[in-house]
Amino acid sequence: MQLQESYRTGGNRPGREPAGGGHIRRAVAKDIPAMVEIWLSASIRAHNFISSDFWHKNAGEMRDKYLPASENLVYCENERILGFAALQQNILAALFVTPDQQGRGIGSQLLNHAKQMRQTLSLTVYEANSKAIEFYSKHGFKMMIAQKDPHTGHSELLMSYP
Repeated sequence: MQLQESYRTGGNRPGREPAGGGHIRRAVAKDIPAMVEIWLSASIRAHNFISSDFWHKNAGEMRDKYLPASENLVYCENERILGFAALQQNILAALFVTPDQQGRGIGSQLLNHAKQMRQTLSLTVYEANSKAIEFYSKHGFKMMIAQKDPHTGHSELLMSYP
């Protein structure tokens, strides 16, 4: 499926204002600083078992290497980027939503969009991040193997869809 210029979206997560009036579009170079900020704040929050220094030290590499090498989608409301997904071929390399906007269905919309673009997807998630494992499992991802992340030494799971 070809990505159109922009997709209107809506969400319906109980207890939070659902995502609505936003759209998903391809990221452009000027979006990268906002994406790195989202990645940094969400990574520190979700991975409290890893020192925040690790994430700060890797922000430059995320900005200069990983995001430019990826096919990136951003979710925007009122021209503000609230989340993004980064694809590298059939690998979902990143899916992050700004922490104060989590629980509104933005991550689900980005993930569903990525699933429409690829027949298969794989990803890695830290085994200690039970919230993310539950999220991906709910969206049809299956655990394949456990392995050690060479950068942090923490156990991570390889998950795949379908």
